[in-house]
Amino acid sequence: MKAIVLDGVHKPFQIKDVKKPTLAANEVLVRVKAVALNRRDWWIQQGQYAGLKFPLIPGSDGTGIVEAVGSPSEERWLGQEVMIYPANDWGDSELAQDKDFTILGLPDSGTFAELVKVKVHNLFILPYHLSFEEAAAFPLAGLTAYRALFCRAKLKKGERLLINGIGGGVATFALQWALHMGIDVYVTSSKKEKIKRALDMGAKDGVLYTDPDWVKQLRQKGFAGFDVIFDSALGDSFPDLLDLAISGGRIVFCGGTAGNLPPLNGRKIFWKQLSILGTTMGSPKDFKEMMDFVNHHKVKPVVDSVYPIALTEKAIQKMATSDQFGKIVLRAEWNI
Repeated sequence: MKAIVLDGVHKPFQIKDVKKPTLAANEVLVRVKAVALNRRDWWIQQGQYAGLKFPLIPGSDGTGIVEAVGSPSEERWLGQEVMIYPANDWGDSELAQDKDFTILGLPDSGTFAELVKVKVHNLFILPYHLSFEEAAAFPLAGLTAYRALFCRAKLKKGERLLINGIGGGVATFALQWALHMGIDVYVTSSKKEKIKRALDMGAKDGVLYTDPDWVKQLRQKGFAGFDVIFDSALGDSFPDLLDLAISGGRIVFCGGTAGNLPPLNGRKIFWKQLSILGTTMGSPKDFKEMMDFVNHHKVKPVVDSVYPIALTEKAIQKMATSDQFGKIVLRAEWNI
């Protein structure tokens, strides 16, 4: 079968012939119809993950049709159109993942292939209101945002949310989840056009975090601060978020694209009784709750662009520029 293969750090994603996976009991083979890029795929290409072993087949998000099963008891799945929960071995606790937790695409072969092997309990029926391409946008980014807002930060209706850095897949999903809950959402970005896109979707207001007085601008919106702040960058501006949070507020973050966490004024944290919360992806229970939310609200993702999977390298280079708004999706077309 054909797959997108990465042969080493800073190497291009290329189509290669690889062996078809073999199945054990409780495993299924899904013929992939669509996948989506995540920043994780780019970081892997840059060598920024531990335990890299090449060659590898990347990809965490995927949708498709179940083509084979590893045991007769799973035959009911044959021919089903499915979405894939993008990880293995979360563990028994909802508080955090187990030490054996892994995400598809590293170390296990991922979804960027004609066929992908997954555990049967990772399958979810494709929502009827979504195409394969739309559904492929949800798994990793949607789940990360869902857990961050609702499981970690406990965001609830009537609160005010700041999304620091709108535009990427996770942040865009955070905006969608909050808007469907009737939350007042404010955003920051380095680009006016991304703020405009967020406002068009329903955000209340936004500012450029590249402006020297961006914190002051937010403070002048006429309220005391934010109940919840969502961040995926960290970096030197993170201490400003302590000032923007109300007393008793929660700051939740899921990445560090702008660098490490700088020194923080601990007195602000304890005096304002702030909670600073880290989060990573989500559990199978979180995924089910997210899918119930998607089906109930008939949520459709924000898709920036769709490429044939043969152009994965071109698509990943677009992601590298951070120019996209929403998710970059790859259609499983192997010839161009």
